[in-house]
Amino acid sequence: MKTKQWNELKNLTLQELTLQLDQKQLKLFRIKVQHKSAPLKNPLEIRELRKDIARLNTLYKQKFTKIV
Repeated sequence: MKTKQWNELKNLTLQELTLQLDQKQLKLFRIKVQHKSAPLKNPLEIRELRKDIARLNTLYKQKFTKIV
């Protein structure tokens, strides 16, 4: 993830972060199912999605603890 994208994610609200997190998790699920039936053209996409999900979770927890 590039620095510009990271800075854009920092400016999102909790609701927007949750929405993006749900979308990434759904995309990861679909890609994993596709990968089971046939090999992917880019299997590294799974790793990238997992890392993006981890980053979104980190941001979510940071923002959530600031609110609480």
